[in-house]
Amino acid sequence: MSRFALSVLSVVVFFSNSARAEDWPAFLGPKGDGHYTGKPLPVEFGPDKNVVWKVPVAGKAWSSPVIVSGHVYLTTAVPKSVGNGTEYSLRAICLNAIDGKTEWDVEVFLEPATAPTPHSKNSHASPTPIFDGKRLYVHFGHIGTAALSPEGKILWKNAELGYKPVHGNGGSPILVDDKLVYSVDGADKQYIVALSIETGKVVWQTPRDNPKVERKFSFSTPTLIEHKGKRLIVSPASDALHAYDVKSGKELWRVPYSGYSVIPKPLYGNGMVYVSTSYNKPVVHAIRPEGIGTLPSSNIVWSQKRGGPHTPSMILDGSELYLVSDGGAFTCCDAKTGEVHYSERVPGNHSSSPIIADGKIYVLSETGQATVIKAGKEFQILAKNDMNDRTLASYAAVDGSLYVRTEKMLYRFEEK
Repeated sequence: MSRFALSVLSVVVFFSNSARAEDWPAFLGPKGDGHYTGKPLPVEFGPDKNVVWKVPVAGKAWSSPVIVSGHVYLTTAVPKSVGNGTEYSLRAICLNAIDGKTEWDVEVFLEPATAPTPHSKNSHASPTPIFDGKRLYVHFGHIGTAALSPEGKILWKNAELGYKPVHGNGGSPILVDDKLVYSVDGADKQYIVALSIETGKVVWQTPRDNPKVERKFSFSTPTLIEHKGKRLIVSPASDALHAYDVKSGKELWRVPYSGYSVIPKPLYGNGMVYVSTSYNKPVVHAIRPEGIGTLPSSNIVWSQKRGGPHTPSMILDGSELYLVSDGGAFTCCDAKTGEVHYSERVPGNHSSSPIIADGKIYVLSETGQATVIKAGKEFQILAKNDMNDRTLASYAAVDGSLYVRTEKMLYRFEEK
């Protein structure tokens, strides 16, 4: 359900036509895999340690921030009391990454008081936005999706794809060429859809077409992969991983498994797709992504029942796969075989997805306990930090700065 900042040159580049390679433009970074490759990030940080700035953010939201060309973009949901309950102003916000000052704050949608109440660990603004240098795309699940200019002008809105959410909104969209792609797995409708980034109109929409699934709801973020020269969109749903053609949206294959309310974003590497099945008992599968139709169980290269996450996405670093379970089990296993190197405890329960930077893995608990762990086959904690606030959003990192969104604040940290 489940990310920042820059130099004085950013003022000159205020609005660029394209995202820089070192920016953090989407959920889990430029490649959507949690990898950061810039200046060293601070290992020790907290409300009063290595703080560049901290600013309060109104409303309740667990979307992660994104950072492009010296600006931080995020979404939030600000409650408004009305006669029959509480409406939510669903907003997009732009901050200057240098000092944290608000550049603009725009209402995109108004969620009515009659809308379903999300799960206590969810929010009315959980999907992370995407910025491509020309447009900021914001997604509020069943309420709608929109694109804004760098100056905060609403360019288009699509509120025509409503569905009945279970526990609220979760998965974030991804950019695939000239399309914005996201999954819908509600109580009444299950499909994957691509919108035109120019107009917001539906380019293609493909149903999951799996009537035997009992618990149909999930919250995953799709992943674009290239396997043996072929580009595919892989999207986990309840009881199956699906793969789709990039241009037409046609379903190419699916791999059945047992699981629902799937949240973690899939990863690709070593010729395999890595996915966690979430509830009730998460199992991590390494899947060979090739074939047509319903693939046989032999396409599952290995499975690991130990330490799988319900909520946090995983980290793949070459031949090591790192998992942090919701209950705080941190596991390193061989990405090619599934063999467990170690499984140790880290403080707290976890919903935030970890990132990896300079041989260090950053994890963040729901109560704001931030643990930094050395990457490798031996478990070693390098630092324990405490944000002293509830935190379910994931990290973002840009140019040596680490960004953390808590329930009340947005922080930019940097080694001083």
